[in-house]
Amino acid sequence: MSDAAVSAQSITKIFGPTDGGLRALDDVSVDIRANEFFTLLGPSGCGKTTLLRMIAGFETPTYGNIILDGVDITTEPPFKRPVNTVFQSYALFPHLTVAENVGFGLEMRGRQKKEIAGTVEEVLALVRMEQMAGRYPSQLSGGQQQRVALARALAPRPSVLLLDEPLSALDLKLRKQMQIELKRMQLETGITFVFVTHDQEEALTMSDRIAVMSAGRILQIGAPRDIYNAPANRFVADFIGESNFLPATVADAGSVTLGNGNTAPAVMPAGLEAGTRVTVAIRPEQIDVCAEADGLLAGTVAELVYFGTDMHAHLTLGDGETVVARVTARSEAALEKGGRTGIRFAPGALRVVEDDA
Repeated sequence: MSDAAVSAQSITKIFGPTDGGLRALDDVSVDIRANEFFTLLGPSGCGKTTLLRMIAGFETPTYGNIILDGVDITTEPPFKRPVNTVFQSYALFPHLTVAENVGFGLEMRGRQKKEIAGTVEEVLALVRMEQMAGRYPSQLSGGQQQRVALARALAPRPSVLLLDEPLSALDLKLRKQMQIELKRMQLETGITFVFVTHDQEEALTMSDRIAVMSAGRILQIGAPRDIYNAPANRFVADFIGESNFLPATVADAGSVTLGNGNTAPAVMPAGLEAGTRVTVAIRPEQIDVCAEADGLLAGTVAELVYFGTDMHAHLTLGDGETVVARVTARSEAALEKGGRTGIRFAPGALRVVEDDA
């Protein structure tokens, strides 16, 4: 028996005529496990919000089915689904207090006043807003309003909580705080969270698993560490974190020949023949600068960008390719703009990636 809380089965969504309309989702299938924090990640227009709206019931698939806890809910209206949604806008009632906003949905469901009061107290404590119960939205900061919106969505105890970029309006410091808080709430409640974002840091920080999307398709699903360390293709490698891409040629089953003729070990798909032209990806933090004579590749320092804890060294190689290396304070003194340097790679850092997503 599947442990999926939500299952999207071969979902296609076409806006407009089916023979020529906009294909927002293209045969998407995914199982979201019960009690996990699952993130749909991708650039604007990739289909992530459309898929979220399918689960919520605000959109109907052109083809395919949505299953929730083993029940087909594809045609069920939103109010009949045990699902709540938190949107980018807080949408709080300005004339109601915090407690009244949180309890509003429970009142609409006909719950008893004593039950409502107890639930409101419980969820306000969960979002650490119990001291603000009597205030109005206009008396709250943006972060506090976001917490109230979360409390209101959690109050009916939905099976699944959908979050459509709910942190996008917050400033950077508050957004980082709320990332930690959201993960804490998910762990404490045990509710399945489905989170939509284009922010890779949010996805890496909070998620149990991530689905990376592009052009209406899911390109890779996995734990944050797996997607970061083993991207399925060039798009994923480029979208998740920072990557350098270099042309190479397969030397054998475990190594490639770089542009200057030197050979380096590389992780690659099975079956690539020697002589095949490929692209290798390498993360900036997996590049070590060294003396020019000791490097697998050598280049000129084109730019040094200071980030406080480290620096990014932009290097131009002999064939005109550019790479970025993350340099610690220990290595910084050896570099100067216009100077020559060599680079080496951490073991297993070079990875052959498919050029086409």
